[in-house]
Amino acid sequence: MPIDPASVGRESGEHVLAHGADACILYALGVGARRDELDLLYEGRGPRVLMSFPVVPAAPAVFECLTSTGAALEAVVHGAQSVRVHRDLRPEATLRTRATVKALYDLKRFAQVVIATETRDGDALVAETEWSLIVRDGGGFGGPRPDKRDEPKPPAGRAPDSTVEQATSPEQALLYRLSGDKNPLHADPELAARVGFAAGPLLHGLCTYGFALRAFEGAFPSRRVTRFDAKFQKPVWPGEVLETSLHALDDGRVTLSTRVPARGETVLSGWLDAREEG
Repeated sequence: MPIDPASVGRESGEHVLAHGADACILYALGVGARRDELDLLYEGRGPRVLMSFPVVPAAPAVFECLTSTGAALEAVVHGAQSVRVHRDLRPEATLRTRATVKALYDLKRFAQVVIATETRDGDALVAETEWSLIVRDGGGFGGPRPDKRDEPKPPAGRAPDSTVEQATSPEQALLYRLSGDKNPLHADPELAARVGFAAGPLLHGLCTYGFALRAFEGAFPSRRVTRFDAKFQKPVWPGEVLETSLHALDDGRVTLSTRVPARGETVLSGWLDAREEG
């Protein structure tokens, strides 16, 4: 089924997630939280909710919109992700999310689907997300090309302010998918091989995203993140080690780059709006 250019502007229905602390803890474990991060993992300390958690309530609305474009789900990979939070996230809440197909771009062979969401806790807007999803072999429908985006870059020639190494587990994707992203590409070896990933099921891009956020939090514990934009550049396989380098900029933003040292490949790059608390 080809991409439908008329799907731009389509909206999802309202998707409701009534969650307690366990959902926040499970998400934190899915993105690699360890026992020394007990504030993320123990209800006796809150728990504190990672600012990237809004991808969980947003996902069903996003998939509703994605399906409406005609994209074949087995051909979809994650291209980029943005999360912006407007207030602290509560460990117990009833969240209501709607999504909109913001744009469709023709990348010749590939198509790019951009979907935006708003999540509310009662009447209060708590988070916005933007998902850039790449549909392999979905291009050629005559749509526009995306505009170039002006994004912060790490200072040329300056060493990182911090470099954080994190190990993913062989079961990481199987654990992360329990937060709602049940795409079989992250679980089924036969499907992964059939669509071109002979090395097996991939780690979710959003799982790598969460690892990168935790790397930032470990390096800059006194800063509060209100926005995190990232591009996914290469796949990650469960069990690989991630190395994230971070550069603090003068304007309060922090750039980051995550690589798999064993392959010498950068797998994620991005930036955070992260200012000192207080």
